Amino acid sequence: MELTKIILDENEMPKSWYNILPDLPTPLDPPLNPGTNEPITFEELEPIFSTELIKQEMSNERYIRIPEEILEIYKLWRPAPLFRARRLEKHLDTPAKIYYKYEGVSPPGSHKPNTSLPQAYYNMKDGTERLTTETGAGQWGSSLSFACNYFDLECKVYMVRSSFEQKPYRKSLINLWGASVVPSPSTETNFGRKILEQYPDTTGSLGIAISEAVEDAALNENTKYTLGSVLNHVMLHQTIIGLETQKQMEMVEDYPDVIIGCCGGGSNLAGICFPYVKDKIDGKSDVKILATEPSACPTLTKGEFRYDFGDTAETTPLLKMYTLGHDFVPPAIHAGGLRYHGESPILSKLVHDGFIDAASYHQIEIFDASLKFARTEGIAPAPESSHAIKAAVDQAMECKRTGEEKTILFNLSGHGHFDMSSYDKYFTKMLSDD
Repeated sequence: MELTKIILDENEMPKSWYNILPDLPTPLDPPLNPGTNEPITFEELEPIFSTELIKQEMSNERYIRIPEEILEIYKLWRPAPLFRARRLEKHLDTPAKIYYKYEGVSPPGSHKPNTSLPQAYYNMKDGTERLTTETGAGQWGSSLSFACNYFDLECKVYMVRSSFEQKPYRKSLINLWGASVVPSPSTETNFGRKILEQYPDTTGSLGIAISEAVEDAALNENTKYTLGSVLNHVMLHQTIIGLETQKQMEMVEDYPDVIIGCCGGGSNLAGICFPYVKDKIDGKSDVKILATEPSACPTLTKGEFRYDFGDTAETTPLLKMYTLGHDFVPPAIHAGGLRYHGESPILSKLVHDGFIDAASYHQIEIFDASLKFARTEGIAPAPESSHAIKAAVDQAMECKRTGEEKTILFNLSGHGHFDMSSYDKYFTKMLSDD
């Protein structure tokens, strides 16, 4: 079937999320209470998270039903299209077939609403009135603002300072849907003031912003904290991407040999690959899965697999993951959503156990790849997604070298419409490879 745009009817949208935990060959190492080094309990998480989200975090149920209220809002943009990148293939003169799942069609322009909507919904059901969160490049902050608007929740976003300054229209989008946003570190929390006193010129980090958002939630009544990546329930919600993609690939009678996604905390790669990881665990395929990240923040390629805090202030549970150290502050690269010291525990385990590979790239080469993509496929990709494009181009060129006719699939997790200042710097040769 010679299709370039593969579309599902909204009635074909998956009605459940896929939970990979019961299918892991060995159990996931539990999060630990940093005071006791014992596995964290349900009760210890209740002051910060929604009850239903904690249940999902710890669930061993393979498929979890998506509430009808969420499905109705998902229909604003889901099912998301799958494209065959024929013009890119022709430009590269490769025998490979290249597909990309495009999550930039959501109202906030990224994959993040797949989890912001259920997180806001379950908090609303619990009677929560206010949510706090951090955001790197602003995709998550704008997505949570979008979701809170639908469920009548107040929202406060701590945005990493480097991105707050680089991407002003992400701030505008957050304000548009009714949330408030401040640069992190900020003067609004004890930890933010402490960091500013010690490092007044800091570019900030996701670890610092998480600390501020958690502190805010802990000190304010009827407020809960939400996270846009890393945790199990976030990975769960994102699997709607991969479940849709499997149906779309079946429509064109194809199956990927390689699956690629960019990685900061891991949610968009997990979303597209976890349903395929199940096939790999079950022995049904030998698909190569590749996590891509910045060389300036190489968590999977140069980090250690061990327990560490998810934030800089050491307020979160200890998570078994790949980490560069919770006090690590990456250079102010434009892929702000990938500037995180840690990684999803599930994704980390799958990398450690050999089910997923990882590669890192410098800033200029990922913009080189995004230029090829924009000038062939017409979409301006976010700098984060450009890491996946770079890997897909490399894989396609390897097929050209060897003559192999592989099928390459990557997740284009968001558009770059609010990242034009980074493209301006690229064209004027002001970008650096930190």
